[in-house]
Amino acid sequence: MILIKNGYIKPMVGEDIENGCVLIGDDGKIAAVGADLRAPEGCTVIDAGGKLVTPGCVDAHCHIGLDNEGMGWEGHDYNEIIDPVTPQLRAIDSINPQDEAFGLALQGGVTSACTGPGSANVVGGTFVAIKLSGKRVDNMIIKNPLAMKCAFGENPKRCYGQGLKKSPTTRMATAALLRELLFKARNYMQDKDAGKNPAFDMKLEAMLPVMRGEIPLKAHAHRADDILTSIRIAKEFGVKLTLDHCTDGAIIADELAQEGYSAFVGPSLGGKSKIELQNKSFTTPAVLHEAGVPISIITDAPVIPLQYLPMCAGLAVNAGLNEETAWRAITINPAVQTGIGDRVGSLEPGKDADVVIWTANPLTTVGAESCVTIVDGKVVYRR
Repeated sequence: MILIKNGYIKPMVGEDIENGCVLIGDDGKIAAVGADLRAPEGCTVIDAGGKLVTPGCVDAHCHIGLDNEGMGWEGHDYNEIIDPVTPQLRAIDSINPQDEAFGLALQGGVTSACTGPGSANVVGGTFVAIKLSGKRVDNMIIKNPLAMKCAFGENPKRCYGQGLKKSPTTRMATAALLRELLFKARNYMQDKDAGKNPAFDMKLEAMLPVMRGEIPLKAHAHRADDILTSIRIAKEFGVKLTLDHCTDGAIIADELAQEGYSAFVGPSLGGKSKIELQNKSFTTPAVLHEAGVPISIITDAPVIPLQYLPMCAGLAVNAGLNEETAWRAITINPAVQTGIGDRVGSLEPGKDADVVIWTANPLTTVGAESCVTIVDGKVVYRR
């Protein structure tokens, strides 16, 4: 067991505790959170010395482990640019837990991430939610499959229309390819449910969790019209949806608030590398939140290295987002919005003991990082 004492506890659920404790059980779960907890016999005690203690941060959209640090083509395992429709691909088969990005993320206080295929394909395959500590991905899984990646806008057009001189070359074709897959998947599901035993189709089999509402489409969409196209198609087929990147979200914040989908905003740091990023801004999270859109802040790592997720939240605060909302946007919000909130995202009894003791508040202090990072009740990083 581990007792963290004398910390400023920010549990993300309920009130902050100015001089509090977190008790972690031998099962790797949080046993108790409170103002005055006694250390059981044989318990390891960590004195936080008044430092900030929070749950581990959660990134709702990145490509860690599939786009390896410091590698060229050898480590680019996130886009299969051969066929624009590849729902049968699974992120879990490309993740390399030995990539140095995992250790750096833990040092930066990020303990969980939703990672998966890139956005070259109209449909790219399934995302997975993982812990960032471990040697074998099978033992790091929080939820698999988590979501089915699909992409709108410039990327499919560039990779296929410009690169391979094949469809899709227009936004119309991107939408049509996705619709065709959804039509076929719906028919395939209905035939299976009716006992007709259709011929096995690996692509359509992979789409069944989407059609049955078990996982959402994870829509890469930057431009306002692409965001609204993704919503239009999701509503046509009655499937769940998350809006990933949502760069133009502020322009249509009122429309998005009426729709009720979650927005995963980012990456907002760095240059505007393509036309659909022209409205990229750290003000977007605040505008969406004020309109009533559920938000999370993402890095799209390695576009922004995963360890800088808290810094991105701090830059959003600097651009007008309430600090408490910013904290929630990198902890409990992404956990709940991706369907893993029963395990991570807050300091509550029964949840996984993913805890960070910070050198300083990373949302307000440049260079702040983890003093101690704990994942599943084990210290995995100590400064």
